[in-house]
Amino acid sequence: MKYVYEFTNQRKLTKAEFLKWFQKKALYTIRKFKMIKLGDIIVYENKGDFRGVVLEDILKMFSEKTDVELVRFPSSITPTALHKAKKIADASTTDTISEKFILELIKGNTKNLENLAPVHKKIIKPLYLFLDKEVLLYAKLKNLKFKEEKNKKDKISKIINNLEFKHPEIKSAIIKSFMKLH
Repeated sequence: MKYVYEFTNQRKLTKAEFLKWFQKKALYTIRKFKMIKLGDIIVYENKGDFRGVVLEDILKMFSEKTDVELVRFPSSITPTALHKAKKIADASTTDTISEKFILELIKGNTKNLENLAPVHKKIIKPLYLFLDKEVLLYAKLKNLKFKEEKNKKDKISKIINNLEFKHPEIKSAIIKSFMKLH
């Protein structure tokens, strides 16, 4: 057996198991935070990076199973469609949210913390509970085409990534702490 992913508890997943786990977790995230209702019009942007292509893939999978309309921004959207949009999907992950959370705490901007919630006003974040490495692996296993990003990490990002390396699941713990505050 060729394993493609290993959890911190040493449980290993094959390609098929990982893809199934990822999709189930994405659907769970959407349900848990009540992100989407039947009949919603969801606007999303695919910037061509790995997060954007995975967000688009997950939203398309979800729309095939439900009565939800997807509109890609900016190419296929009219001002009327943008106004009618019930939700705007954002490709934020646990990595991006945990970094923003720590940065806002350091700056003392507690007013901006509500923007980091999985659902804030019309903005939803279906990839909220995923690490970047999981999203990137999903994109590669599904052969989704995306642009490679150059690592332009600031000091906070580097500190959090080093902590994650030494203490796996620290980013998830940051998100759980935020959820308790929120």
